[in-house]
Amino acid sequence: MTVLVHVLITMVAVWVTTLLPGITLGGQDTTAQVLTLLAVSVVFGLVNVVLKPIAKTLGCLLYVLTLGLFGLVVNALLLWLTSYLAGELKLPFHVDGFWSAFWGALVITIVSSLLHGVVRRTRVGEEQQYRG
Repeated sequence: MTVLVHVLITMVAVWVTTLLPGITLGGQDTTAQVLTLLAVSVVFGLVNVVLKPIAKTLGCLLYVLTLGLFGLVVNALLLWLTSYLAGELKLPFHVDGFWSAFWGALVITIVSSLLHGVVRRTRVGEEQQYRG
């Protein structure tokens, strides 16, 4: 169930990034766009699960020297890679360049953090009410 919630949160976050210049979501109708967002969210999640730990390990010194700001660059590169993979999978999602990916990754981080906080707060409230 938590994987489904995480994918849905990522879908919303990716959708918000499509409001930025340089990040486009194609599709003829709403259903096609939602399915594209679902597929892109799964691809983005897999890219993060597989490559982010490798990037953190290899770039450990850069993370320390930049006080974690290098993570923004890594996230931008992972979003840009997701755009490339979406193109290979014939998904109508595209990120124009590094700076679009950078701002998109920042927006994804902020939106997903906020939504995860809301979900966590809701779950804690439900657990307290259940124990109640």
